[in-house]
Amino acid sequence: MNTTINNTIRCIAIDDEPLALKKLVAYIKKVPYLELVAECNSAIQAQQLINDGQEVDAIFLDINMPDLNGMDFAKGLNQEIARGPVVVFTTAFSEYAVEGYKANGVDYLLKPYGFSEFETAAQRVKEICEIRQQGLGEGVATQVGDDDGVIFVKSDYKIVRININHISYIEAMSEYLRISCDDRPKPIIVLLSMKKIEEHLPASRFMRIHRSYIINLNKISEVKKNHVILEDETSMPIGDNYKDAFMAYLNKKFLSK
Repeated sequence: MNTTINNTIRCIAIDDEPLALKKLVAYIKKVPYLELVAECNSAIQAQQLINDGQEVDAIFLDINMPDLNGMDFAKGLNQEIARGPVVVFTTAFSEYAVEGYKANGVDYLLKPYGFSEFETAAQRVKEICEIRQQGLGEGVATQVGDDDGVIFVKSDYKIVRININHISYIEAMSEYLRISCDDRPKPIIVLLSMKKIEEHLPASRFMRIHRSYIINLNKISEVKKNHVILEDETSMPIGDNYKDAFMAYLNKKFLSK
């Protein structure tokens, strides 16, 4: 991957269903910063293109395909940080979501998806490609002190100061994090692991509720149907592996007769 900042993002669309591939291609062509370099009806065809030297920045990839499914194809890509193409999975089967993230997918489009969902996924691809093109090293967080509540992260050629009280939630996207703060118009994107940032956030105020989400407990507005809704109306799922700890927290705070 060797695009320059502000250049278009070279994409491959892969789906064995002709109508699904046609829609995917049409959506890619509607986004100005995406450039379709190939459309493939199988992962094997795409794999051959890449092996032959086709440069690719992003792949929009169906999962359930014969011969070589999309998940196995993605796992075989060069996923070294800042080298492998960014992958967005598309599928009609919601049970593939967790496995898709394990295969370094940055987003997951559940069929039948519309253009608005596709555009959101494309924006994530764009954000990650821009960070990669800037050649950022791993983000560095300082120790959070009880007296200051501040961390510093490396993003967009700068060391950015974050007051943790303003963090609403943190979302994992492959090897990157999106840190959403209520005092900033756009999320801060950093090359950092969830484990690393968890080490620098006070457990009394922050909790991981899903493999992809850490929330600021002080920003919770509602909890319903295994989802947490924050003050800004962002809704995110509570993962099965994190549900017991989150419910224990709620029970401590819950008032009843």
